[in-house]
Amino acid sequence: MATDVQIAARRVSSVNPATGEVLRELECAGDAEVQAAVARARTAQPAWAEAGLRQRITVLREFQRRLHERKSEIAQAITQEAGKPVAEALTTEVLVVLDAARFLIDNAYHLLRDEEVPHGNLATKLKRGRLVREPYGVVGIISPWNYPFSIPATETLAALVAGNAVVLKPSEQTSLIALELRTLLLGAGVPGDVFQVIAGDGATGAALIHSRIDKLIFTGSVATGKRIAAAAAERLLPVVLELGGKDPMLVLDDADIGVASSAAVWGAFVNAGQACLSVERCYVDCSLYEAFLKACVEKTKKLRVGRGLDRDTDIGPMIHDRQLQIVESHVEDAVAHGARVVAGGFRVPELGANFYKPTVLADVTHDMRIMREETFGPVLPVMAFDTDEEAVRLANDSEFGLSASIFTGDNARGERLARRIQAGTVMVNDIVSCFGISEAPHGGVKSSGIGRAHGRFGLEEMVRLKYLDVDMMPGMKKVWWYGYGMKFERQMEGFIDLQFARSVAQRVRGAVRAVGVLRRKQL
Repeated sequence: MATDVQIAARRVSSVNPATGEVLRELECAGDAEVQAAVARARTAQPAWAEAGLRQRITVLREFQRRLHERKSEIAQAITQEAGKPVAEALTTEVLVVLDAARFLIDNAYHLLRDEEVPHGNLATKLKRGRLVREPYGVVGIISPWNYPFSIPATETLAALVAGNAVVLKPSEQTSLIALELRTLLLGAGVPGDVFQVIAGDGATGAALIHSRIDKLIFTGSVATGKRIAAAAAERLLPVVLELGGKDPMLVLDDADIGVASSAAVWGAFVNAGQACLSVERCYVDCSLYEAFLKACVEKTKKLRVGRGLDRDTDIGPMIHDRQLQIVESHVEDAVAHGARVVAGGFRVPELGANFYKPTVLADVTHDMRIMREETFGPVLPVMAFDTDEEAVRLANDSEFGLSASIFTGDNARGERLARRIQAGTVMVNDIVSCFGISEAPHGGVKSSGIGRAHGRFGLEEMVRLKYLDVDMMPGMKKVWWYGYGMKFERQMEGFIDLQFARSVAQRVRGAVRAVGVLRRKQL
């Protein structure tokens, strides 16, 4: 029976978190639209790959030029949608992407070209081996809201330069900056079907995961990452998962308190604490604890909270009220279990709904949620330790393992401890900036995910490795083919002795026994 009832299209809204202003509403891509986008990408990808690496590098160079020209405009667009100060948008997003392009322009040809594989075994000396790197085909990317430009852009650039097509599903909170990325890339020469953006909600992301993509790159929560891994396992879809962290900072007894406290304050509060690499646990040697805590409180109280477009702002709003409520619940739980709020710890409603004062907590313990669960907000919990051994144990007492940092006056001491910390990256006397080092791989261990982004190993994630073997004597039968027997066994024993026996005499005897293999009858 006919009906006049129509199902309303799902929509997502891009909202300025500082003001609550709806910047734009977008219809969610449905399953059919996602499948169509992936099909178009699959059709377009071979020509993009066949255009050649030099041409793709030329496109990246043009993208870099265009982004540089529009750097201030793009930074302000990021601020409008994600809330962070414009200065942060420039340094942690635009600069990171420009440098990622630089790395790929300078290194992609060297890293992606065929690689000779020398053969050490005498039996294979007449072969020439090469590693060939081939694009996967269509790479799906699901990116988060906290770094809505730098995360999807760095992953997209690596995928594109390797010859893949990309279908990007950005966070529903930050779709507009993803569309700016598309404008930049298409203007630089990337064909429209080779890079597509599909706006939408969780159902749109699920449709992408179940589409005919050849690899998936996901950045987001542990819970969602586990569901994605389970879905991907059904068809052995390769994935890279960056699932967040609970990053520890260790301040040793010989650290410079002025430097370490400034690092802790910036590392905990950059992007309002909404960074996977944020300092979410700070451990300080008991001899420095009170002085360090005092310095952190003094510096925290000087930070200016406000709208990101206001040039005097140090800390902008959080992305939405749901995330702010998580922060509040962690602080309340810590206080209920004996922690002290020594700075901040409350909302700033006169600025807007999503503003929270940067908060320093003292006397925290691992019995508190603030030290075990990802907070993802502007909170610096500080805990004392007695020995370096205890500091390492506390740092490793977490389900996460994305990054860590150690502050010390002795770099060698710091490196020794860094090797014992379970994390994908450990920085000595610096913090967070590893994400902006284009040569450095980014990724974690344990619940922080699998795979790597950035640098050589991030580029390797975008290609399939093929081993290509060419025999240089095509008219010669191989000695290990059929024609077995006792005589052949002894010849092979001699051949093995020739290569691997300990004594020279045994090797010589082996050579004598093996030489007959070249004259034996074969099928």
